Amino acid sequence: MLHLTQKFTSFSLILLLTLTTACAQEITVDRDELLRDVRTLASDALEGREAGSVGNKMAQVYIEERFRELGLGKFGDSYRHKFDHINQRNGREFSDVVNLIGYIEGSVHTDRYLVVTAHYDHLGIRNGEIYNGADDNASGTGGLMAAARWFSENPPENSIIFIAFDAEEQGLGGAWHFVENPVVPLEQIVMNVNLDMISANWENELYAVGTYHYPFLKPLVESATGDAPVNVLFGYDSDEWEQDWTMASDHGPFHQKGIPFIYFGVEDHEHYHQPTDTYENINHDFYLDAVYTILGFLRDIDGRLDEVVEAGDRHETGHL
Repeated sequence: MLHLTQKFTSFSLILLLTLTTACAQEITVDRDELLRDVRTLASDALEGREAGSVGNKMAQVYIEERFRELGLGKFGDSYRHKFDHINQRNGREFSDVVNLIGYIEGSVHTDRYLVVTAHYDHLGIRNGEIYNGADDNASGTGGLMAAARWFSENPPENSIIFIAFDAEEQGLGGAWHFVENPVVPLEQIVMNVNLDMISANWENELYAVGTYHYPFLKPLVESATGDAPVNVLFGYDSDEWEQDWTMASDHGPFHQKGIPFIYFGVEDHEHYHQPTDTYENINHDFYLDAVYTILGFLRDIDGRLDEVVEAGDRHETGHL
């Protein structure tokens, strides 16, 4: 139980960040809950959450309970959507890989969907060391649940699907399975917003990737994040860059199906795919600001999804 002073401190942090962050007006995030989600998913007890492992199954139970707590709807009778998967790196076959999927119905458009995604798996244990995957990608999963929290309390105009993907580290397995076996028709999915590595940056920089392919999204990102507490940059989505992240995470399969995406993430850092990617080594303040920024974009894009639909139609026909 929190003491009165602790309760007041938590409340003050939430209130202060809400009042001082222009882009996050009306957005609230419970810092303690956000960090608790990351700390839990990145704990040694979950042993790096490799797909098919005991630790991965523990993560499934945790996320499933959080989805239930947040009141997300189910497609069918469970949040769990199991599928068979072959690890592209070693050929190992799995029959118990699980995507966790929930949704919030839109108040205006019930059959038009924004899909918010983050993968919860990581690398597991290698050479006796736990690869905890705090930034990659407990951070994105925590951001996903923070978004689900906010929209459960502030119903969106459009229906929003929240997906915690499995087997991303094994060739985007969960995302590929979803786009080949969607819970709603793909033509009803307007766009994907993917969160992968959003907590480990010390230059206050967050990339919004995808506008090279979908240039009509850039002014929408700029409008939503112009006063954000972090600097939102563009790039890493063409061969003009030293790295092209177009297919680097779960947004890639959506893109392959012609669904516009924005991928939020930070640049690679010294802890990327290392056993040092721990809860202690993420930037807690930056992470909270990044989540505020992303939620501000999600709130704005929900209210402007008509523009995305119209621009997307023109983009497909070459008349943008």
